[in-house]
Amino acid sequence: MAKQVSQRVKTLLSQMTLEEKVAQMIQVPYAQTGREESLRWAKLGAGSFLHVLGDNAREVQQTALNSRLGIPVLFGIDAVRGHALNDHATIFPTQLACACTWDREIAREMGRVTAREVATDGLHWTFSPLLCLSRDPRWGRVNETFGEDPYLTGEMAAALIHGYQGDDLSAPESIAACAKHYIAYGEATGARDAYDSEVTYRKVREVFLPPFKKAVDAGCATFMTAYGSIDGTPLTVDSYMLKKILREEMGFDGFVITDWMNVTSLVDKQFVAHDADEAAKLAAEAGNDMIMSSTEFYESAIRLVKEGKLSESVIDEAVCHILTVKERMGLFEQPEKVGVPGCIGCEAHQASALEAARRSITLLKNDGVLPLKKEQKVLLVGKNADDIWAQYGDWTYFSHPLWNPDHPAVRPYTTVKEGMERLGQVTYMPGCGPVADESDDLCAALSAAKDADVIVHVVGDVMTQVGEGRDRADLDLSGSQLSLHKALKNTGKPVITVLVSSKPLCLKDAANANAVVVAFNGGQHGGQALAEVLYGHFSPTGRLPISFPHHAGQVPVYYNQLPGWHGASYCDLPAAPLYAFGEGLSYTSFVYSGLTMNADTLTAAVTVENTGSLSGLETVQVYVRDVVSSVLTPIKRLIGYQQVQLAPSEKKEITFRFEKNDFALINRREKTVLEKGEFILMAGHSSKDEDLLKLSFTL
Repeated sequence: MAKQVSQRVKTLLSQMTLEEKVAQMIQVPYAQTGREESLRWAKLGAGSFLHVLGDNAREVQQTALNSRLGIPVLFGIDAVRGHALNDHATIFPTQLACACTWDREIAREMGRVTAREVATDGLHWTFSPLLCLSRDPRWGRVNETFGEDPYLTGEMAAALIHGYQGDDLSAPESIAACAKHYIAYGEATGARDAYDSEVTYRKVREVFLPPFKKAVDAGCATFMTAYGSIDGTPLTVDSYMLKKILREEMGFDGFVITDWMNVTSLVDKQFVAHDADEAAKLAAEAGNDMIMSSTEFYESAIRLVKEGKLSESVIDEAVCHILTVKERMGLFEQPEKVGVPGCIGCEAHQASALEAARRSITLLKNDGVLPLKKEQKVLLVGKNADDIWAQYGDWTYFSHPLWNPDHPAVRPYTTVKEGMERLGQVTYMPGCGPVADESDDLCAALSAAKDADVIVHVVGDVMTQVGEGRDRADLDLSGSQLSLHKALKNTGKPVITVLVSSKPLCLKDAANANAVVVAFNGGQHGGQALAEVLYGHFSPTGRLPISFPHHAGQVPVYYNQLPGWHGASYCDLPAAPLYAFGEGLSYTSFVYSGLTMNADTLTAAVTVENTGSLSGLETVQVYVRDVVSSVLTPIKRLIGYQQVQLAPSEKKEITFRFEKNDFALINRREKTVLEKGEFILMAGHSSKDEDLLKLSFTL
């Protein structure tokens, strides 16, 4: 049961029939079920509905309130980067782009704006944040993550949760968050979505669990189980993860929901259950409280209890968790969230999305060609420069996995082309895009280059290469993008490569440019933000949350590798990635000095100086290495970061205070231990060795 069960919840449980209790465990997919069937479920007392908006949601809620016990419905929606399934809402950059800011306050504000707009639509619950790690960029859902690192992911996710839930879940503009997908979903073998993750529980605790622990500590109201499995055991039926670790060890006190059709998948995809009854028993006893979309669970669970094959106490525990969260949200007093009338897509929220997009732009190379000058004649090339679908990425009103690609894009938004045309002398030629078609015209683009002073080539991917169920084996720039880049470079004009994509792609010759800029999916104002950075209206501040491989065969290239590889690289590729975790340039420069560490107080300090001519924001990163340990430990891992704004010639000492567990490891018995010995502390501009000051200390 929940740690603290109110008298109201106890009384409700005592009054409920078995059928009413099991109904609370069902989440009905309104769009697939339809209106009439959904209203039937509401009369039965279904606990939650998925993807229902406006008057349809109000009708469902009113039906539920008129049922025998009148328990309010909890409405859930995939508002994962703004309330983006509403075509007039504010659309933020993706989580991956947001992670480029390394800014907790940006993430918190993204959550706060999203919560206001979702609540104003009368809804209660978002299936966000996604805490999976992107350690293999071939995976289709990389754009939904905060990147490859456990520490950064945990920090950004905790901030996003605080934004969604505020100080009080029952507040009119707060909504419930959902930490997903629990756990190691992004580590599936071969980056195959929903496939088996061949990892140990020790590795889970070391790498994948820490962000979820931060979500629990942040008070996240709900968790979602992953599609996949660990070493052959589906997460949907893994009671060790759901009960022992999540509830007993981490102290989670909300409710757990399965992902889409996960109970059904036990029968028809993973083949660990003979039929719906066996699947229902396995899922319920493992610790799932709410069942998304697998509505056959209702009949099965009732039958199992009546036949004595499933204890009713299992059902009681699940319903207790659900009702407790509903009570914490204040739904019994106010079933419909009210939000802030008129706030959906308002100017203040648009400004927040623009700021997030600005801060996400990451400059990785610059020989002085940037910033552009207003008087320069710029040739802008590449279909992604004027493709709002590519700029948005997935999980919007026209790019949800249920997909409605014929839905027209709704203003306001600014493509790269539109943003640059507002600020300079720009000629646009589509050239080609990620998918070759008859509209490609490389010759016209090359002809236009004759009159240009500088060329901006926008490359990337498109929706058919992005998202759930769309994993990629080949990460090279697709279509004729590389051929076009080579031809543009051969003109002798300066070329700036801009990446508008859902993930790191293998840029190859496209990295052979005078400047390289990563924009990922910047949301509705991504084009304006990029133009402002290119023209120097805003100095770039982004830092990579994920490493870029030279070639798909080089994967994995995440920075926190284990030691021991004979040769330390492939014989035909460099050891290092093309671009490393934490990298990112500014229009100014920074120098580090004076790294110190007090092993008694676990306090470190480093001095940062702005040695350039412009004011700039630096992200000061601190890493550690355990020199000798009882199990292999990473060559370095992030344990802290701070951002500091410095004027030209200004210097500041930045102090970090750590906990003992920041230096601990997970041993073979899955225990967190701090082993005595030598550690290397590193502080600097990125995860690259050449960017870090180092010192040795002993614990």
